[in-house]
Amino acid sequence: MNRFGKSLNYKFTIATISGFLISSLVFLGLFLTFYQAELEHERSQAAQEVNRLLQTSLENAMLKRDLDGLRFIVNRLGKQTNISRVLITNPVGQVRFSSHPEYMGLMLDKMLVQPTAPQTRFMPDQQGMEVLRSINPVHNKPQCQECHGLMSDHPVNGILIVDYDATSIRHEARYTTLMLMGAGALIVIINLVGGWWFIRRFILKPVQSLSAASQSLANGILESRVNLSGKDELSALGDAFNLMAGNLQTTMRELNEGQTFLQSMVDAIPDGLRIIDENFNMLLVNKAFREQTRCPDDSWVGQKCYRATYNRDEPCPAELMTCPVLEVRNINQSLKVIHHHNCCNGDVLDVEIYAAPMMIRKNEQEVMFVVESIRDLSKQVRFTHEQHLSELGRLAAGVAHEIYNPLSSMKLALSSMTGIGEKEFRSDDIGNYLNIMEQEMDQCILITDRLLRLSAAPMDQLELVDIQTAIQDILSLVKWEVDKASIEIIEFYQQQPLRVFANESEMRMLVLNLVQNAIHAMPSCGTLKITGSIDGKDIVMSFEDSGIGISQENQRRIFMPFFSRRADHIHGTGLGLPISRTIVNSFNGTLEVESEVGKGSCFIVRIPEARAQ
Repeated sequence: MNRFGKSLNYKFTIATISGFLISSLVFLGLFLTFYQAELEHERSQAAQEVNRLLQTSLENAMLKRDLDGLRFIVNRLGKQTNISRVLITNPVGQVRFSSHPEYMGLMLDKMLVQPTAPQTRFMPDQQGMEVLRSINPVHNKPQCQECHGLMSDHPVNGILIVDYDATSIRHEARYTTLMLMGAGALIVIINLVGGWWFIRRFILKPVQSLSAASQSLANGILESRVNLSGKDELSALGDAFNLMAGNLQTTMRELNEGQTFLQSMVDAIPDGLRIIDENFNMLLVNKAFREQTRCPDDSWVGQKCYRATYNRDEPCPAELMTCPVLEVRNINQSLKVIHHHNCCNGDVLDVEIYAAPMMIRKNEQEVMFVVESIRDLSKQVRFTHEQHLSELGRLAAGVAHEIYNPLSSMKLALSSMTGIGEKEFRSDDIGNYLNIMEQEMDQCILITDRLLRLSAAPMDQLELVDIQTAIQDILSLVKWEVDKASIEIIEFYQQQPLRVFANESEMRMLVLNLVQNAIHAMPSCGTLKITGSIDGKDIVMSFEDSGIGISQENQRRIFMPFFSRRADHIHGTGLGLPISRTIVNSFNGTLEVESEVGKGSCFIVRIPEARAQ
């Protein structure tokens, strides 16, 4: 009903019926008025003819003084159909002759006295009944002056009044009006039904088809079309609609294909990528970013950037962190920052964000968007065989010195032995030279073996690792670097052996990173104290140096990738401590730091003991 109440069909029907009723009422009022006036005019003409006859009879009766004949005429006329009564009054309005005896001698309304001309109108009689009264004055004539006086003094001898029955006249008018109205209504209804059918068939139905197709098109059904027959304007409109829908479908298909291509292209980028507008809404994100948030099934498009990366309901406070979106908009140039993103599962992700402005012309105005490339730093510090080899590069100088000395000794021994044929050598001397060469070769083999153990790729299965042996092997590899920096190393182990289930190459890399970190903290001289003990179910190793120490502010940042603050002012990679924490965490352990500026630092490693696993 509500839908019909809003349709053109309903509006057309209501408007047509309302117009018909209003026009019928106006027509009825005008027709009754005009018809009534016409009846009055017609009755007036008829009354004037009767009046002339009565006047002639009256004058003849007056001249002959035949009053009985005059009464006879009045009585006979009063009995005619549609005539209620006939009255003749004197000039002052007193009834002298009447078709009804009860009116004899009555004084009528003074308005009837001395009328200037004949009158005919509807009015109530003395009993209140409506009549069509015809009032006609009987004028004085020369032959009447003998009885009625001079014409100048008495211009009217009497007044003839004829009352017609108004009920029959009204009835006749209503009947005629109703007949005419009925005929007119029938014609209007026929025209209304015909017009309604025509409009419904040739206008409303095509419009409804166009409306339904437009609604389907608006709902995303791009295959919507209309089928309007004929060659009129509406069929041409339908053809135009079909052409528009086809072009729209083609455009939307090309747009969807372009969006799919764009999304596939950005999804192929290994780093997280998102485009953010001025209201912090994410307009585009790629697969890598969804994986970084630990919500790969959430598209994030249309949501706030701070909601996705910080689980916040409002923008990040600018005084506590550098917001790439605000900063890029302020400086209108690219920037790089390190952030901690909060993932959906509660993890904290260290990321490097490279943000850049992107200008787009929209609504005839230049609008700035911000493109963020987000790199997961945990992937870069993940311990791989290639990173092993990269870290081993630091040992190249020290290992070269360790191997150089045995090789020099071997060369001297060989040089001495080349002169055996020129001078005599005792067999004991030759044996000594060979022993020296054997010892030096064993030393080279030992150093090479230690280096191979450090550079070996991590095994898929855990193995039993002796912590003390790993520490001593690493110290032998960095001996040249320790001696060069004049560092004293003190080892103390409360219990032996100290064993854990881990990957031996990774544990050696852990010790190497912590030892080198201590060496870098003491560029001139110092002491490195390494202790090992068992605390409950954990093995605790501490690496305590007497270096420059770490400030409270930097203690919160030393485990962030690429953060480097070495005491020798050499810019390092900033990966040693993040890699160390990654290794310890992989074996369900912890790595903590205690430090005081000017006094040194102590890194404490806790890993479950082998017997506790």
